[in-house]
Amino acid sequence: MKIARAARLMIAAGLCAGLAACGGGGRNAGPTDSPDMRPEVRRTTIWEVFDRSENPNTAVGVNKYLWNASLEVLNFLPVQTVDPFTGVIQTGYGTPPGGGRSYRATIKIADPALDARSLKLSLQGPGGAAVEPGTVRAVEDAILTRARQLRIQDGRL
Repeated sequence: MKIARAARLMIAAGLCAGLAACGGGGRNAGPTDSPDMRPEVRRTTIWEVFDRSENPNTAVGVNKYLWNASLEVLNFLPVQTVDPFTGVIQTGYGTPPGGGRSYRATIKIADPALDARSLKLSLQGPGGAAVEPGTVRAVEDAILTRARQLRIQDGRL
């Protein structure tokens, strides 16, 4: 009985200490004149991570039009993994409509801008065989064209 009560007190004390560690720290927390400690860059509490005051189109570091266009253009490939926080989409092998060769793709959207430099595409044939640069360029162009179409449809010029 005493052991159970002591264990509960230790758990409660640990929770209180953890909660106290989430505090803002006030003005005496440290120097704020270094560039990475500016108030607009620095996070002070755990609750600011969940703050939804940021623009939802830029809260995640990828362009939503490029993301959706990549999934649409390469819809014949089975999606294996997606990570919108790093901007990576990995697919399995699939054959394009009307094509005889199977491919797999890795797409990286590296920037929130709707720009060709934001899109990195890697295509592989069976067994990791290289794909013609012209094929990769044609798929990139199709993704960029579809992304621009999606942006125009959304009405955000």
